[in-house]
Amino acid sequence: MTGKIGLIDYGAAGNQESIRRALIEAGGDVLIVSDAADFSKVSKLVLPGVGGFHDVMAIIKSSGLYEAILEAAKVKPILGICLGMQMMATLGFEYGETKGLNLIDGEVRKITCKGPIPHIGFNRLEQMGDSPLFKGISAEDEFYFMHSYEFVNYTDILSLSSYYGHKFVSAVGQNHLFGVQFHPEKSREAGIKLLRNFINL
Repeated sequence: MTGKIGLIDYGAAGNQESIRRALIEAGGDVLIVSDAADFSKVSKLVLPGVGGFHDVMAIIKSSGLYEAILEAAKVKPILGICLGMQMMATLGFEYGETKGLNLIDGEVRKITCKGPIPHIGFNRLEQMGDSPLFKGISAEDEFYFMHSYEFVNYTDILSLSSYYGHKFVSAVGQNHLFGVQFHPEKSREAGIKLLRNFINL
């Protein structure tokens, strides 16, 4: 029994519906969480995100979800997707300096490399260590990326990816907290497999 998966709705995540459908395809029983009272009804949380770090953090803080997420993170598995992963960092530097959720130590900074930004398209993962999130996922599997900023972390890296010779963190994890820079909901069977792994944690 995995319990309900709470998909956090803070009104600005353009990828919420596609993530909801992918979680259902992966076997999840999904509840849209838009109020702090909903957190008690779910066993795990997914933090989606498309947009700007500064804007979305402002929405979370004004909506009352900020404290609820921090409290839930003490005991419940959380998966941050794309901007959702970046929001788990300590600080973000998009349009100035903004405090993140500070769930996993790191900073979100603009990608600096020779390739065009944003980084868009399918890319592979160089797994670091053995994470249950990547069970059954091989080095040949590809995941869909679309981002201009990267999560800079040195201690909690689950995978790295390369773009025009620039290596960046594509997944982080610390205990029951996970973040992926890519979009599993747009990554075909490999993405569904990863979401199924999270659901079955």
